[in-house]
Amino acid sequence: MTFSTEHRKKNLGFTLIEVMVALTVVAVTLPALLFLLSQQIDGTAYLRDRSIAQWVAADRVAEVRLAVAKSQSARKGVIAGASDRAGRTWNWRSEIRDTPVPGFMRLTVTVTAEEDEDDAVLFTLDAFLNAETIDAPG
Repeated sequence: MTFSTEHRKKNLGFTLIEVMVALTVVAVTLPALLFLLSQQIDGTAYLRDRSIAQWVAADRVAEVRLAVAKSQSARKGVIAGASDRAGRTWNWRSEIRDTPVPGFMRLTVTVTAEEDEDDAVLFTLDAFLNAETIDAPG
């Protein structure tokens, strides 16, 4: 074996500085990647909840429209309730009020995942009804 062959074998590995730089890069980037992954998971869960809330609101609008079609009238006021969908309870609140156009009413349905939390509204759906308005007793 010659001196140059032995010298080459010694230079095949990484130096301590190169290993420390590589570990520093990994230590800096790994938490950033984990943070981005957790944000992505949270965003996906929010979109799932929002989609289900949209279905609950659309169901409520359909129920009200069927009731109005049957009676040709609707009561102004607020009605609240809950629907079970996708293994969870979704709270909805529907409000019927007059519009400037005679014979038309505005129906607003809001859906939340938690009870009595105004800040947690996931979806709001507005619809218009063609019927005679009856004031709710109260």
